[in-house]
Amino acid sequence: MLDKVLLCDGETCSTGVKELRKALQQKAIHSNGNHHKSNGHTKGRKSRQPKKDVVDLMTLLSHCAQAVATDDRVSAIELLKQLRRHSSVNGDANQRLAHYFSDGLEARLAGTGSQIYQSFTIMPVASTDILKAYQLYLAACPFKKISDFFSNQTILDAAQKVNTVHIIDFGIYYGFQWPCLIQRLSKQPGGAPKLRITGIDLPQPGFRPAERIEDTGVRLADYARTFKVPFEFKAIAARWESVKVEELNIKRDELLVVNSLYRFKTVMDESVVVESPRDIVLKTIRKMNPDVFIHGVVNGSYNMPFFVTRFREAVFHFSAIFDMLEINVPKEDADRQVLEKAVFAREAINAISCEGLDRVERPETYKKWQARNRRAGFKQLPINPEIMKKAREKVRSCYHKDFIIDEDNGWLLQGWKGRILFALSTWRPSYRVQ
Repeated sequence: MLDKVLLCDGETCSTGVKELRKALQQKAIHSNGNHHKSNGHTKGRKSRQPKKDVVDLMTLLSHCAQAVATDDRVSAIELLKQLRRHSSVNGDANQRLAHYFSDGLEARLAGTGSQIYQSFTIMPVASTDILKAYQLYLAACPFKKISDFFSNQTILDAAQKVNTVHIIDFGIYYGFQWPCLIQRLSKQPGGAPKLRITGIDLPQPGFRPAERIEDTGVRLADYARTFKVPFEFKAIAARWESVKVEELNIKRDELLVVNSLYRFKTVMDESVVVESPRDIVLKTIRKMNPDVFIHGVVNGSYNMPFFVTRFREAVFHFSAIFDMLEINVPKEDADRQVLEKAVFAREAINAISCEGLDRVERPETYKKWQARNRRAGFKQLPINPEIMKKAREKVRSCYHKDFIIDEDNGWLLQGWKGRILFALSTWRPSYRVQ
């Protein structure tokens, strides 16, 4: 199953993902077609569900957030009751979003946001379910697939005629990005270089804090043996800001790549800690003198200090994601529910219900990251036109017409129906330290 999902067929896509995408597109048309025709906006057409429900859910959420913000518990509880009656994890996109956002508001009101968020970690989803949800995500939308292609192609372009490639991956998680790179490195003219990966991620609770990272290393070593790529893996389970350059065993004669896709949003910023952990990590990366730093960010504004503003921005962001899934995945798909709950609902609930150090979901816009990276001593590299061309072709030929892929000021942008959700860029130190 791993092979079917993670390995390449050509440059950007596995056979399993291609097959699933075609099946989803057919099923989504039949499953959601009638729903979309009757869901809202055609005058004079009768529907079993009142047309105003969609508007009411968003209005109810807004009013409930206002009540929670002012500690008007009576109004908040009554509004939550109404939201519960009209929302469902099995409903349309707005009903699902309202269900999970209600969970967040209820947790904030009760002061249990941190416990609920931690429960996602204590009772993790099975790896097989995560893999199936990951495959669904790859098939339904181009966001992850294009991100991996952008990163891997950048590494391959830089790895011509080198003996060793050392990738330091901040936020490696399951390492799903790397089997395809290993496969493509094995086809390099003149033979594959040695690949070193240092996988960094937060420690897990329990007696084996590095267990998941170590398991990732074992999986990747198996792929490296299969494709005859010399391989070395090091697992580091630690808070990112505590990682020191000295423990990374960087060698002068290797191509050094630092990779971090969409996980920097969970590193604290200066609004929580005076000496910003984000800036500490960026300065550590700067000290490494990488040949290239590949940075993918969630383009979000739901990191505001004021709750109601943050809540509204979170609604805008996650509405786009839930709508994208609604259009591209059948309502009854079980893997869609895993994806919505284990990934997106988890993030939204944390942003809504937690404060201080407990609120770990803190995205910034790509323009703010651009300024932050420059302050840390990086200069931005231009996007490779060939990578941009292939990414555009892939999105336009394989995915729904409402997906966005664009370029702005050195960033590759991805989104849905006018909202930019993700951004990618490449950097290197503005000057080299010998």
